[in-house]
Amino acid sequence: MKELPVTVKRSIELMGLALAGTLFVIGQNLIMPLLMAFFISLMLLPALRFFRRLKVPEVLAIFLPILMLFIFLGLVVLFFSAQIGSLVADLPQIKENVSRHLGALSRWISDRFNYSAAEQLRFLDEQSNKLLNSAGAVLSVMAGSVGNILLFFGLIPIYIYLILLYKNLLMRFVFMWFDQAQHHKVKEGMRASESIIKSYLIGLLIQISYITVLLGGILFLFGIKHALLIGVIFAFLNLIPYLGALIGNILGVLITLASSQEISPIFIVLGAIAVVQFLDNNILMPRIVGSKVKINALAAIVGVILAGTMGGISAMFLALPIIAVLKIIFDRSEQFRQWGVLLGDERPQHSPMKFPAFRKKKKVAEEPTTVK
Repeated sequence: MKELPVTVKRSIELMGLALAGTLFVIGQNLIMPLLMAFFISLMLLPALRFFRRLKVPEVLAIFLPILMLFIFLGLVVLFFSAQIGSLVADLPQIKENVSRHLGALSRWISDRFNYSAAEQLRFLDEQSNKLLNSAGAVLSVMAGSVGNILLFFGLIPIYIYLILLYKNLLMRFVFMWFDQAQHHKVKEGMRASESIIKSYLIGLLIQISYITVLLGGILFLFGIKHALLIGVIFAFLNLIPYLGALIGNILGVLITLASSQEISPIFIVLGAIAVVQFLDNNILMPRIVGSKVKINALAAIVGVILAGTMGGISAMFLALPIIAVLKIIFDRSEQFRQWGVLLGDERPQHSPMKFPAFRKKKKVAEEPTTVK
């Protein structure tokens, strides 16, 4: 059979990507709970195997890890609710602080830009009217979102149970897609995917814990109000690579501004977040996760934004493990290996323009020098 031209192959690949993206957007209400359940199932596999070794019946051995997971999530929600309740209790003081800061900002704008307080109020009234006019549409969208969220979290435990129950059947289905000569690569890819996803997700749980304790503890020692709440919010938002840390910084500053009449606590919050982030990115997280698959920053940022656009916030949380699994698949496929190179962070030490060896799909042995 005559082999297809390279341009035709690349066109088919791009069309396949476009079709997959379209199907993902159309079917995200079905696909996202399945993906979330799949990754959580991999994380619960060690607990399932432990209970099976103790001769616990299979149904009960599957149910117990799921129950433990949701008890843990319930405790997290209770903890977060208690912190929100503490913030609500300080609402009168927060209103006074916000009014003070807005007054100072208004005077600064008036002095700096010659924009009087009356003109500022007029501008705020106009924007408020626009906001109120669109409130009905916003509320209807929120109502629909609440329904989708309830459906999302209602389906996840069912999917987790069924994926764990039928895991052998699903693995057989995957093996049957490939020739027997390729089964060793499929087996290796499955094991690598399981190892990386488990280490990544368990690492995230550990990361949430130590960021909350570290950041909350540092801010508490400096006398910052709602220190633990800032720590919890930043820890969860930090799960969204790159973008989450930026949003966490902004929310931390806003909570501090609302809770204090001084400006100096803002610099304490920003400094504490910077220290914790440095420890997290360079010392703690690499040792905890220890992933063998490295994703470059460009692919991670584009993947997170694309996932958020296509599947919402939940897709942003899963962007990195999805990219990691795709890279494992691409690296073990001769046809798609170039996509694995695009996602990875193994930068060639020499320019492919000058060294033809770096234009090939096979890995090239590189010298320890760093020639650009």
